Amino acid sequence: MSEPAPNPSSAGARVSLVGLPGGGKSTVGRHLARRLGWPFWDSDTVIERRVGCSIRVLFEREGEERFREIEQSVIAELMSGPGAVVATGGGAVLREANRMALSQGSSVVYLRSTPEELFRRLRHDTQRPLLQVKDPLARLRELHAQRDPLYRQTASFVIETGRPSVPTLVNMILMQLELAGVVDAGQVPSPTEPGRP
Repeated sequence: MSEPAPNPSSAGARVSLVGLPGGGKSTVGRHLARRLGWPFWDSDTVIERRVGCSIRVLFEREGEERFREIEQSVIAELMSGPGAVVATGGGAVLREANRMALSQGSSVVYLRSTPEELFRRLRHDTQRPLLQVKDPLARLRELHAQRDPLYRQTASFVIETGRPSVPTLVNMILMQLELAGVVDAGQVPSPTEPGRP
């Protein structure tokens, strides 16, 4: 994993994003990392680089269990590495080892969306293995019922995504992180002042 080193002020500080597929973890995480000046990791992207194929192909070739084993290894590495913003896969919380690694190694933000909101965003998606079913909305409702309690158990903060823009969601997260003392208030440049220290 060769990415730029984090700012010294973020050494050891990590923020992880959890939530259902399509909840905006990667997009929000990338913008959040940019605002903080920290590296950004997407655990699914790290897995794909490691195995040399897409997650969909990995599922087809080796099954979900093998994917979860690799995912657990990647999350453990990311939670012991330098400060960063980490977007996790939607099912990362299914393993207790991942829930523990995330909650002990980072401030965890649950981007909570309703199954209906996610269906509107994902109805034409062909890349997410768990949604390639006859009734994706029913599948999303099932995933929500199964995973929502695990996301809540793991999370330091719950952010309702609803319809806010990405910058608004990022500001909401930054406010929670500042209130919790994870980042210093006043040290995060506003989006209109990119050069501010």
